[in-house]
Parts: sequence; C-alpha cells; structure tokens
Amino acid sequence: MSPTIADILIPERTLWGAQVTSKKRLIEFLSQFLAGQIDESSADDIYDKLIAREKLGSTGIGEGIAIPHCRLDQCQQTTGVLLRLEKAVDYDAIDHKPVDLVFALLVPAEATNEHLQTLSMLAKKFNEATFRDTLRNTHDNQSLYQAATA
Repeated sequence: MSPTIADILIPERTLWGAQVTSKKRLIEFLSQFLAGQIDESSADDIYDKLIAREKLGSTGIGEGIAIPHCRLDQCQQTTGVLLRLEKAVDYDAIDHKPVDLVFALLVPAEATNEHLQTLSMLAKKFNEATFRDTLRNTHDNQSLYQAATA
C-alpha cells in the first residue's frame, strides 16, 4: 500500500507562518525542530545529513515547493514536517522560484524502498496545482494540517 501524507504527518509537526530568511536558516530551523521530535538525535546530525543531501542537488522541486530529506540512524519511523513559510526564500529550486511550502522528510537509515515510495507520493501531491493552492490558502497550523491530510 502506498504511503499517504496522513501516515507521516501529525498536527504537532505542521507549522504555518514559519519565519526563516534563507535556505540555510530553513535547514537549521528544521534540524532544531526535528531534533526535538526524534529521540537520541541531534540538530547537528540532522543538519549535516540534510545539507549533504542538498549538495547532491537541490530538493527544491519547483512551483515554490521543497522536499528536504535524509536518512537518519536514530529515526524509527518515517517522519514528516510541513511548513508554510511566512515569506518565500531562495532555495536554488530547479525552476529558480522561491520556496514557501516545505515538506521535510526523515526516514530510518535502512528504509530505502519506503523512502523512495514516500518521496514519489509527495512529489505527485505537490505537483497538483489545486493541492498547492489549498495549502497556500490556509491561515493556521490546524487548517494547514487538515488541507494536507484531506
């Protein structure tokens, strides 16, 4: 069975109006936030892994969307975080547009197949203009979560 956003996202990891000023600050913010969500993980380790993945090529997939992701030894289950940024930031996206919607993904180190299936599902969802528009028209954490998991 294919994963869904509802399988990997909870309301506590859905943040509307996140304030960051750059791609680096965004990854720092995500690293700090996720370190508090995953036992025995550190913000530095998460940051290093997310940055290492970005060095392979930007996870900015276009249309204002970024899906930063990495594998993490301490991660026991696939963990998603959805951010609606207060202001879009330059993210070196493939279409050169700034990013305002971010879905960060951490997966267990050994979950290769699950990682690829989840990334594929996210890319398909965020490729839908109506889905993106619905997320952008939310006004708080709760409505963002509901729109993402509907």
